[in-house]
Formats: sequence, structure tokens, C-alpha cells
Amino acid sequence: MFIIGPLKTEKFIQLIELQNTIGFRVDLKATKNDVKGEVEKLFSAKVADVRTCVTAKGEKHAFVKLAAGSKAEDIATKLKMA
Repeated sequence: MFIIGPLKTEKFIQLIELQNTIGFRVDLKATKNDVKGEVEKLFSAKVADVRTCVTAKGEKHAFVKLAAGSKAEDIATKLKMA
């Protein structure tokens, strides 16, 4: 398991609504392909792009943009974010 949990700040909620992108806190050793594979497996969603960054706190965040056929809102609902 590379995904630790969803990011639930106001900024990430806006990304879900406006850019079909959902944010996760992930393991520091996780690669973009690891995150992509896990999201596709867990949520049965097609991933278009994954961007990652390491924060000043030493956490790694992954921004997962979903393909046109998948909705980030559906994943957020499954994670009880909305």
C-alpha cells in the first residue's frame, strides 16, 4: 500500500471539482507508477497523469488527474470526503 490517505483541505476539494484531480498523501518511496497502479486498482478509475511533491514537513503528496471517463467526485464520495 503506497497511499496513506486523501488530502481534505479546501484547496484539494477545489481540485476535485474544477480539474478532476484528487490528492493523496503517499509513502515517500512510492513512484508515480506505483500511485497510478494503486488508484486504478482500488477505485477502478483511469488515471491520466500523476504529479508528486515532497513537502517541507517531509510528507509526499500525489496529485492524481483522472481521465475523461472517470470522476474524482466519485472517488471522493467513496472516501467520504464529500
